[in-house]
Amino acid sequence: QVPLVESGGGLVQAGGSLRLSCGASGSISSISTVGWYHRPPGKQRELVGKITSDGITMYADSVKGRFTISRDSAKNTVYLEMNSLKPEDTGVYYCSKIVFGYPVGSWGQGTPVTVSS
Repeated sequence: QVPLVESGGGLVQAGGSLRLSCGASGSISSISTVGWYHRPPGKQRELVGKITSDGITMYADSVKGRFTISRDSAKNTVYLEMNSLKPEDTGVYYCSKIVFGYPVGSWGQGTPVTVSS
């Protein structure tokens, strides 16, 4: 199991941008599908989007047109580019390997994002 580590979160004003990174200590090429998840304060974790090994992406309706997921196998990293951020995007963001549509393995620490209005 290749552990994944999230980074890049921070405080940003509404309308701003952030780029989150999901790094792997081993080869991320061995992970077919990687997903990004968002846990708003006091709520359950939800899927933001995912990317397959072929670069096919899927996004939740709430972030379509604003968020972009990409992967760089040479850097063993999957990115979540977040633009036009809204206060409701506030929360902790996690990445995970996805198998048969479900996240597998242990969750990491996540990276917190706060969007101020």
